[in-house]
Amino acid sequence: MPFMSTKPRQKTVAAVQKRALSVTECTAVHANYTRLYTKTASCALLLLSTGALLHAQTNSARSPLTISAYTVDAQLDPAAQRLTATAAVTFTAVQDLTAATFELNNGLRITKVTGPAGKPLDSDRDARRNTVTVALPATMTAGTTATFTFAYNGILKEADTSPVEGIKMAALADPVSLLLYPGRWFPMVGLYTNRFTMQLHVTVPSDETAVFSGFTGKKSLPGNKTEFDFNWAKPGFPGTLVAGKFLPAIKLAGSSQVSIYVTDKHKANAAEYAAMAAQQQEYFTTTFGQPESSRLQIVELPDDAVSASWGPEIVAIAGNRIGDKNSTRLLSNTIAHQWWGSEISPASLNDAWITNGMARYAELMNLQETGGTNSFTGTLPDIEAGALAYDTIPLTALGRTDPFSPQFQSMTLEKGAMVFHMLRYQMGDDKFLAFLRGLLSQYTDKAVSSTDLEEVAKAQGGTAMNLTPFFAQWLDGTGAPTFQDKFTVYRLGSNKGFRTVGSVSQDLDLFRMPVDLKVETDGKTETRKIDISGTDSAYTIETFGRPRRIAIDPDNWVLKSTPDLAVRVAVLKGQQLVAQGDLIGALAEYQKALDSNKNSSLANYRIAEIFFTQRNYQSSANSYRDTLRGDAEPRWTQVWAHVGLGKIFDLTGQRDRAVQEYRLAVQTNDNTQGAVNEARLLLQKPFERQRSMD
Repeated sequence: MPFMSTKPRQKTVAAVQKRALSVTECTAVHANYTRLYTKTASCALLLLSTGALLHAQTNSARSPLTISAYTVDAQLDPAAQRLTATAAVTFTAVQDLTAATFELNNGLRITKVTGPAGKPLDSDRDARRNTVTVALPATMTAGTTATFTFAYNGILKEADTSPVEGIKMAALADPVSLLLYPGRWFPMVGLYTNRFTMQLHVTVPSDETAVFSGFTGKKSLPGNKTEFDFNWAKPGFPGTLVAGKFLPAIKLAGSSQVSIYVTDKHKANAAEYAAMAAQQQEYFTTTFGQPESSRLQIVELPDDAVSASWGPEIVAIAGNRIGDKNSTRLLSNTIAHQWWGSEISPASLNDAWITNGMARYAELMNLQETGGTNSFTGTLPDIEAGALAYDTIPLTALGRTDPFSPQFQSMTLEKGAMVFHMLRYQMGDDKFLAFLRGLLSQYTDKAVSSTDLEEVAKAQGGTAMNLTPFFAQWLDGTGAPTFQDKFTVYRLGSNKGFRTVGSVSQDLDLFRMPVDLKVETDGKTETRKIDISGTDSAYTIETFGRPRRIAIDPDNWVLKSTPDLAVRVAVLKGQQLVAQGDLIGALAEYQKALDSNKNSSLANYRIAEIFFTQRNYQSSANSYRDTLRGDAEPRWTQVWAHVGLGKIFDLTGQRDRAVQEYRLAVQTNDNTQGAVNEARLLLQKPFERQRSMD
């Protein structure tokens, strides 16, 4: 198959969306984490689909205008897949303007633009940039406010006109239509950075329900139509509209604020899914404080659309994820955006790590609450891999990169999450939570910059806690330390124990941060905290028992480079290349992982997947066997390698050998991503390769 041409890439993206887990579901069982290492490929592109990514202008330049308010009247015709709308847009010039440029989905055609006095204005469409530019009759001076009214219509279907290639964000269809905020279905600027209010009046067929932010009422109209009215009066990011043939809203007993809208196809698990959402919302409310609205509407998206999206009061989830036990983290990440993204937002792309990173870390905090410390810490290596995969630009300079690139995604999500994780370690849980609450309180319904965050953290930490080196390293610097430890043990006289004199070295000259040392002795294990500053830091520790081993940062509180992470980083990059259709490039990355660890089961498994896709069954079988002979990290590679071998034997007419592999898979008792369930089904019926797999 072609690897990089435009059309095949679109097919690849669609295929990945249908078969792969979203980034927040990626677990081994993970997400991302246990996250980047699920059975299926590419968390990279799927970062786009979670709604966790900040969609905005592709550079950090300040927009020449800001929009403060909308009044939108829209008619949805799912049968014709047509949107017809008018939008009154109130905006303010940031600088003197002779023309005003707005982003608008390429599938929509402007029929008329009028100015404040109803005077028609000329407009020009730039399909390359998904923009419409309106010529002004006179220069609009900085600080001046005006209202333009746009009349427009068009066909919105599949991902043909999406601002992000191959990702469906605005499409009308039966039984569910989606008009997501990133789909640019109304004229806009500064995605996720320009806050605004919106009144919406939307007309849909009478057998459909519209879900949006700030519901105020509905009424029946002639012609079997229903009008739904909404008003979101707080500056924020309303704009995600989902309409469909939903069943009456399912509400939890005793919790009238949480409701779920699903089609008949996905009703079986709806109540249980809503209960999970209620638990997560309660946890986040207890942890972060009250959200902008206690109302939470979970609404079904089409199975072939993005995995999730969000708006004020809105948690939109793909129908095939509702009830999926592996979508717990997808749900918690999306709900977390009610605080980190909706209540506060980044001032610019350079600050996107704040909301993207904290939404990811909130997801992990909820995992710790529900799954325990082991589940929480088990995800951290994969978060670190994402943080280090493209760490060549400081977080506070990412506005210069493409916001849809793997670098922007990995840095804002994963490194952003690690910054909050390390800040929690330095501040302690109580001060860290007070800092988060203070940030949300001070900047409610406002944009927040990295500088603002630093000031709030320093104020909460107090003068005794010097956080300046921390932010200099992790926000304005790149790279992570590679720790090495050398020590000598001396016996103290009169049975007083042992003194260990050592030093921790690392390769970042400006690095400064406290780090834990775990000292394993003949007796008990002891943990000591030392300050590491510069490339070499001496320490002295006295213990009663003789030290046998000293581990640096045993609980993974500090982002650091290790041989294991080198493998994970290479595999992550390979998965991202698979998502783009570049299998040759992916194989090269997986080989880098094997160069770092020739026994890596994960790298061998990914190579086996690619060979299987290419129908190179002998090479695929060899790599699956290498997976089974490897280090068994992560553990799920073993069960899925048996399943993979079984499929190859079925395809090559060796049913007896296939059955043996499926039985071995069942015997592992590892049902990660339904591996045992799939093996049992294949024991009943031989595997057949479908055309849709290619």
